[in-house]
Amino acid sequence: MSAELITEYFPDLTDEQKRQFAQLETLYADWNEKINVISRKDMDALYEKHVLHSLGIAKVITFSPGTKVLDIGTGGGFPGIPLAILFPEVHFTLVDSIGKKITVVKAVAEALGLKNVTAIHGRAEQVKEKFHFVVSRAVTQMPIFLRWLKGKFEKDQFNPKHNGVLYLKGGDLAEELAGLKVEIFNLKNYFSNEFFDTKKVVYLSKGNFQS
Repeated sequence: MSAELITEYFPDLTDEQKRQFAQLETLYADWNEKINVISRKDMDALYEKHVLHSLGIAKVITFSPGTKVLDIGTGGGFPGIPLAILFPEVHFTLVDSIGKKITVVKAVAEALGLKNVTAIHGRAEQVKEKFHFVVSRAVTQMPIFLRWLKGKFEKDQFNPKHNGVLYLKGGDLAEELAGLKVEIFNLKNYFSNEFFDTKKVVYLSKGNFQS
């Protein structure tokens, strides 16, 4: 699958954005030869399983210019890099505890000319800055994840949704999310590919898990 999969679902991309999305395949293929950041079998489905999946968040919210977003456990840059391409006026901070993955993130962001990406090697708890949203792709169970977010949120709000968490998850979430006030968006309602049949975006307003 090629980058045209992205324009199919996001038809209003600029030429620059189309170029950046198209570059991802070569960049990740090159880096994967040196550092295994994406499983070999997934490289063939990069645009579906990584890029478009990351952009599922953009079907749930359109970030306003000036928004600050933290991507925890970004790995090779997902969902942060695709979202940074889509929202050039939003700043993304991508954090991972594995240094070699952050090396890849920095190199990819630089090659794409992304001025709105900061990459940090470290743990989420060590990041002192505040953000409007935290995004992630199933790094751990939600109750554990929420504990990492103490003191992470800005007070000012200017987005269509209240500041909070946008979490990409799959499968049955009933037990994991028990007792939490969440909104769940099924990605199969936005993307027709079979891969998305069980994939979801879980949204929590910070007011529902922090006093």
